[in-house]
Amino acid sequence: MADVILPDLQDEANEAIVVYWHFEEGDKVEEGEDLVELATDKTTFNLPVMCSGILTEIFFEEGELVKVGEVLAVIKENQNAE
Repeated sequence: MADVILPDLQDEANEAIVVYWHFEEGDKVEEGEDLVELATDKTTFNLPVMCSGILTEIFFEEGELVKVGEVLAVIKENQNAE
């Protein structure tokens, strides 16, 4: 399992609002795809998928505030290299 964590933000913000999830729980995701769109008071950005697998759990809904370091979601990584 891989935790999707809100990283340190460049614009000195320490939190962001979840704007839009590009996938739902149970969806297959591929490394590099846009996973979630986030917004601070200065910018809007997409957080990419960091590993291929299944999006198993989302912890924040659209419109909710997330602090840097908090877990946004969990991805069950692909175990086979087919």
